[in-house]
Amino acid sequence: MASALGQQGIAAEVARQQIRMFDTQGLVVTGRPGLPDHKKPYAKDLPPSQPFDHTSLASECPRIVEAIDDFKPTILIGVSTVGNLFNQAVVEAMARHNAQPIIFPLSNPTEKMECLADEAYQWTKGTVVFAGGVQLPNVHLNGHTYIPSQANNLYIFPAVGLAILATNAKVVTDEMFIEAAHAVADQVTDEQLKLGMLFPPQSEVLEVAVHTATRVAKLVFDSNLAQVPRPDDIEGLVRSHLYTPTYA
Repeated sequence: MASALGQQGIAAEVARQQIRMFDTQGLVVTGRPGLPDHKKPYAKDLPPSQPFDHTSLASECPRIVEAIDDFKPTILIGVSTVGNLFNQAVVEAMARHNAQPIIFPLSNPTEKMECLADEAYQWTKGTVVFAGGVQLPNVHLNGHTYIPSQANNLYIFPAVGLAILATNAKVVTDEMFIEAAHAVADQVTDEQLKLGMLFPPQSEVLEVAVHTATRVAKLVFDSNLAQVPRPDDIEGLVRSHLYTPTYA
């Protein structure tokens, strides 16, 4: 995410300051003793919070609400594996500060999701931009039907891997994953977006992967990172590396 902001001309230090993280010890802050090196670039110069008490979610949600009201984030991502951590107060706090709050409870299985799709749509009156860690049923609210998306690496990792294989790329960069994300998003139609879908249908995942890998492979060639000659037909090169599970 910081690299994606960097592509928009935002300095790395400024970009990292746009991201606040909670872990099992609470908000990641600079004054925490023993803070691991990989968390230090994202630590904030704020008062420390108490470690999370996972036995009492009721005590944690107000602290998340307080952080949302202070920071006013546009996106809330959950990878905590703590079910119901994004309760009604948390989701409504996001809606107070955003016309379309982006909420991604990505933990799985379902019982570990921070909130469910029907809850997020109901508590935001249908304005939420939602994707979950598992595929969830359609949501029917006030005469509208929403199709929640599953934010899963099946859309990205196979495609990036295919592009790397096809181009024999020298290195793997953040830019490859960002290009893959744009490529996946560009394959979602306006009609699907109106239904709340953020990803193409999983039934089309093979073709989605081919188009995504082609975009990434083009970036690899444009960046002079490929170790094979650039073909006239990059998509053809990508398709030539697909595994076809058929028998003679």
